[in-house]
Amino acid sequence: MQPEEYGYRALLVSSSSKFNDTLRPLLTASGCTAVTVAGSVAAARRSTLESRYDFVIVNAPLPDDPGFRFASEQAAGRETVSLVFVRSELFEETKSRLTPAGVFTLPKPTSSAAVSNGLGFMAAAREKLRGLEKKTLTLEEKMEEIRLVNRAKWLLIDRLKMTEPDAHRYIEKQAMDTCRPKGEIAGEILRTYG
Repeated sequence: MQPEEYGYRALLVSSSSKFNDTLRPLLTASGCTAVTVAGSVAAARRSTLESRYDFVIVNAPLPDDPGFRFASEQAAGRETVSLVFVRSELFEETKSRLTPAGVFTLPKPTSSAAVSNGLGFMAAAREKLRGLEKKTLTLEEKMEEIRLVNRAKWLLIDRLKMTEPDAHRYIEKQAMDTCRPKGEIAGEILRTYG
């Protein structure tokens, strides 16, 4: 899937207008369709309560906090990829501290090409997270279907005095004969006998 299919939402946490003006076009070129700017960590926290973001980019330090913990907290979620820009003299220390938390780090000043590459890595990481989200949803749906089928089997055993293998076969046969998922058949059984 191409990033353009989604359009990324970015939260830019920076108190520097010059930095923001430089980064906005690079974000747009990287597939960001919505960029929200917060001038402090407190404002960024409020913004994350109102919206979800694919990218969180922190231009450290900020007036109220360095922003490292905020970037790490955001990266800990299933949906967000974080990047921290930090002064070059603090880069190695910050990188070694934030990398285990899954936060990308870039030194500043840096080139537009390096930023574009970093944003490309972030997009790749976000797409990987999307794939994992889909697998998680599929697994959760499958587990829910198994729970429904098991509840329906126990109703058939209790109400119709079927054996467990007979109840299982009955649900499978109904699903095959009607070309419907077992979960749908189980739902009907639960409504009929529940």
